[in-house]
Amino acid sequence: MMMSKNDILRKIPQVDSLLQELGDSNVRAKDIRAVLNKLRSDVLSGKIAEIPSVDEILSAAVTKGNESSTFGFRRMINATGIVLHTNLGRAPLPPEVAKHVAQIAMGYCNLEYDIETGRRGSRMSAIQNRLTKLCGAEAAVCVNNNAAAVLLVLSALCAGGEVIVSRGELVEIGGSFRVPEVISQGGARLVEIGTTNKTHTSDYVKAICDSTSAILKVHTSNYRIVGFTEEVGITELSEITKESGLPLIYDLGGGALIELSQSEPTVQKTMVQGVDVLCFSGDKLLGGPQCGIIVGKKKYIDKIAKHPLYRALRMDKLTIAALEGMLMMYENGKASEIPTIALLTKSTDELKVDAEKLINILKPMTEKFSVSIVETSGQVGGGSLPTEEFPSFAVAITTEAMPLQELEHKLRQWDIPIVSRIYREQLLLDVRTVSCADFYVIADAVKSIFGGCL
Repeated sequence: MMMSKNDILRKIPQVDSLLQELGDSNVRAKDIRAVLNKLRSDVLSGKIAEIPSVDEILSAAVTKGNESSTFGFRRMINATGIVLHTNLGRAPLPPEVAKHVAQIAMGYCNLEYDIETGRRGSRMSAIQNRLTKLCGAEAAVCVNNNAAAVLLVLSALCAGGEVIVSRGELVEIGGSFRVPEVISQGGARLVEIGTTNKTHTSDYVKAICDSTSAILKVHTSNYRIVGFTEEVGITELSEITKESGLPLIYDLGGGALIELSQSEPTVQKTMVQGVDVLCFSGDKLLGGPQCGIIVGKKKYIDKIAKHPLYRALRMDKLTIAALEGMLMMYENGKASEIPTIALLTKSTDELKVDAEKLINILKPMTEKFSVSIVETSGQVGGGSLPTEEFPSFAVAITTEAMPLQELEHKLRQWDIPIVSRIYREQLLLDVRTVSCADFYVIADAVKSIFGGCL
C-alpha cells in the first residue's frame, strides 16, 4: 500500500535528535534545518516518496555547511587560452598593483580629500595627470565601464540633438548593449549613413544639419567586415567636424596604450589624428580594472564631468587604486610586466616549454589517462582583436576511465575551479593563460579525480 504524503512527512527526523546523533560535530542546526525543510518541500511536491537515511541527511547538512562557508566569488584557473575571458574577469592585475589595492581596501584613503589643503578634493586627482600625459589629451574623466562612458558622453554632449553614425558601426557588444539604443538612452537621435560595408566622406557631410550634435565613430573591436569595404578615417572625420564646429566622439573599445597589433590603433595615435572625445575600456588591452576611460579636449571633458549622470557612474576607491597602479607601470616602463601584455606577447617557444613542464608533472600519474602536447590557436577575447589568432600549446588529456564531459565538470568543481575546453575528443589545458605555479594545482586535481576512478 502506497504511503500518504503525511505518513512520509512524519518519518522526517527532528533537528534535536539529529544533533544528538552527531554529538560534538561542528554541523550547525540551521544547516540541518535547511536540509529537512528541503525534504518536506520535495515530499509535498511529489519529487520523493521515501525519506533518506539519517546518515544521508547528516551528510547533506555537512555539504550545506561547507557551501555556506565558501565564497561565491572565487579565484579560478583559466586553462582556455583566452587571455581576456569576459566570464572569468578579463584582465588579471599585476602583483604590485593588487598589493596597493589591498592596502587601500584595508584602511582609509584620500579618495576625496586634499592632503595639501586639508579640504575636500577630487577623486580624479590621483589619475587625471597620469592619463592625460599617457594619452596625449587635455583632460580625462573615468566611470565604471566603457558602456557607461559612451552613455555619459552622449548624455552630456548630444541630448536633444542628432548623432551621425555609419551603418557599419552600429554594433552590439556583450549584454545586448547596442549603439542605437545607447544613443536613444542618452537623449539623442540616431542618424544612420552609408551602408553596412561602405561609408563615404560625402555621407557624413550630407547628413550634417542644424540639429546635429556630434559625429560618433565606433571601432568594431568585436568583429570585422572584410572584402568590398570602405570607411572614413579619423583624420578625415576630424576635418569635417572642425569645419562644422561639432565634436568628434570615438568609442575605441579596447584601448591599447602600446602597439600590440597593426589592426588595433593605440590611444595615443588616435588622439593625434584629431579626436575630440575618446572612450575606451580599462580591463581590455590596457590590462587593468574594469572601468570606462574618457579623454579628450578640456571643454568637452569638463562638461561631461559636470553632468548629473557622472555621479551615478563614477569609479569606487578600489578601481581608482588599481587604475593608478596600472598607469604608473606604463609610466615607469613596466608594461611588459602587466599580465595581459605578458600573456599576449609570450612567444611560442616559451609556451611550448611551459607545456612540456606541465606534461612532465602529469606523466607519472598517467595509468588511467594519456597526455600529449598539441598546437592550438585562439583569440584575445573580451571583444578585442577579433581577426587576430594567437598560436599556443596545450596539454591534451584523453581517457577511457570517464567521459571527457565528466572530467571537465570535475575540474570545474575543484577547490580552485579549473576551466578547460574539449576539442576533438581531447580535454585541452592551454598553457598561455595558466601560471607555472598553478600546474601543481592542476596536477593535484587530476590525480585526485582519477584516483577515485574504478
